[in-house]
Amino acid sequence: MGGAADREGNIELVYGLHAVRHALERAPARALEIWLQEGRESSASLRGVLELARGASIPVRAVARQMLDSETSYARHQGLVLRRRGSMERPADLEELLARGAHRTPPLLLVLDGVTDPRNLGACVRTADAAGIDGVVVPRDRAAPMTAAARKVASGAAESVPVISVANLARALRTIRDAGIWIIGTAEDGAADLYEVDLTLPTALVLGGEGQGLRRNVRAHCDHIARLPMQGSVESLNVAVAAGICLYEAVRQRRAGQ
Repeated sequence: MGGAADREGNIELVYGLHAVRHALERAPARALEIWLQEGRESSASLRGVLELARGASIPVRAVARQMLDSETSYARHQGLVLRRRGSMERPADLEELLARGAHRTPPLLLVLDGVTDPRNLGACVRTADAAGIDGVVVPRDRAAPMTAAARKVASGAAESVPVISVANLARALRTIRDAGIWIIGTAEDGAADLYEVDLTLPTALVLGGEGQGLRRNVRAHCDHIARLPMQGSVESLNVAVAAGICLYEAVRQRRAGQ
């Protein structure tokens, strides 16, 4: 699925079968209309989504594929685009996210430093949703925003996981620490294996981008640097894969401590 702000301001386009279905199930009141590719009105794979739209009295308009291609920048829209109002319910900034997470015991955040591939960002958000974390924090510059391509890979998770973009990641980490949250970075030369680090405490896991890993200034704001044990010939993992391992190690430790 995908989603993006359109030319009219606080309007989003969500595309792809799973993304549109999740959007209709979770926030039907925000939906304005569905654009359906001409000739797909009787598609069996779209039947469930169209039934949701009819049940919520959402208009469905048949349009040419060329229009869908153009509006989604030729992404894999699967012949289905939802036009909806932008969300006003998500945390507006990091402070609000931390205030909401304070009610969770203990908070768990994912911080991504310079992840530039929107597909990796989307995969991280999808895993974050599955692990039940409080939110994802990303830098505003030199990193992939939560674009349509990222939302498509997230496969509906972008509807439930707050993704907060910050102007200065180092400053954001100081704010996170001031909220009583331990900051655990990951790098090949970490002092301890991730499995040796206590992730049952309030934790923000910080992962670096696809090429350079953690930047020096970001690394300096981490309380601990942990490594993933690598026993084969490769030196590092894809950031989305590493995020999955780290988040689920936190889930495992927290369940074991219950």
